[in-house]
Amino acid sequence: MAEKVIMLACAAGMSTSMLVSKMRKAAEEQGVDAKIFAVAAAEADERIESEDVDVLLLGPQVRFMEKDFKAKLEPKGIPVGVIPISDYGMMKGDNVLAYADELMKG
Repeated sequence: MAEKVIMLACAAGMSTSMLVSKMRKAAEEQGVDAKIFAVAAAEADERIESEDVDVLLLGPQVRFMEKDFKAKLEPKGIPVGVIPISDYGMMKGDNVLAYADELMKG
């Protein structure tokens, strides 16, 4: 069982797949036990029900959904954040992993 479950949601679930790979690599290098995966934003609700998600990161292209996800997830103790566009565009997996960690710590 992974210590942390980090879910990324974007428009189609594909543009984040490379970022997920970079985040997994960064987690491995840092010795962080994490399950990191991406889904299409439309599938996020059902995945949250089936997975024990610790944090939800939204791709910049679906930032308009942040308020709705926060309303649904924060009462359950699941933080929600939008991936900084510079880290997303540059595929900085280590920075995004650190951001996820920051959100989980509150």
